[in-house]
Amino acid sequence: MDKKGILIIGAGGVSRVATTKCAMNIDTFEKITLASRTLSKCEEIAKDIKKNQGVSIDVAKVDADDVEQLVELIKKVNPKLVLNVALPYQDLTIMDACTKCGVDYVDTANYEHPDEAKFEYKEQWARNEQFKKAGIMGLLGSGFDPGVTGVFCAYAQQKLFDEIHYIDIMDCNAGDHGYAFATNFNPEINLREVSANGRYWEEGKWIETKPLEIRVDHDYPEVGVKPSYLLYHEELESLSKNIKGLKRIRFFMTFGDSYIQHMNCLQNVGMLGIKPVNHNGVEIIPIEFLK
Repeated sequence: MDKKGILIIGAGGVSRVATTKCAMNIDTFEKITLASRTLSKCEEIAKDIKKNQGVSIDVAKVDADDVEQLVELIKKVNPKLVLNVALPYQDLTIMDACTKCGVDYVDTANYEHPDEAKFEYKEQWARNEQFKKAGIMGLLGSGFDPGVTGVFCAYAQQKLFDEIHYIDIMDCNAGDHGYAFATNFNPEINLREVSANGRYWEEGKWIETKPLEIRVDHDYPEVGVKPSYLLYHEELESLSKNIKGLKRIRFFMTFGDSYIQHMNCLQNVGMLGIKPVNHNGVEIIPIEFLK
């Protein structure tokens, strides 16, 4: 039987947007299956899409940490493509399931080990030969940043410049949820990323900074001057290898004073910890409990 449609794994905020966009282009995607460990989240998204787009999608339950469960689901659905919008901890298991089934793979964020606040492409790039042998494609980091930022840089290199020496990626979120504190994507991943040491690449080596140590006040089009802080972000790893003549590349993201104050408070009381602690006889990981 010929492969058909797309299997989307993960049912958080990014998944809702991606699944809705696929439904808006159902002639291209043909058939949509949305799967997550929590079936009710998939059903809620499917209900909203049916109401707003008039498109019916299938839903399924799967543990994305379990390769065999993933293989069983992929074989059952038989999609042309698996879109991974689950947690970055689950990238490797989903990639391995795709190679076992011979199905193309796309994700939006690179792998991060749950026990260490550090994300890098090394473990995913190591599967390059595995994907080649399976005859399938793996498109990594295909969100906005990383993703669109890489496309912008590649276009600039191919169409606009002979060499690019300096790149600063400026990520500005000027929205307001109306809350004193709110993250703009998965709270656990967002807070791990922002509270970690910063890093940037210059003259062939990585330079590490303390969390939020480097700030610039940048004047953004439309929204004006915003405080922007240097972070490590995964596209730096790939772009530093592929942009000809590059001397330095950095990544900045905007945060308001209220966000920084709340994050510092949470960190000071230990709520951003990623090591298990005992609470009333129950082992918990503080940042997961916070989420």
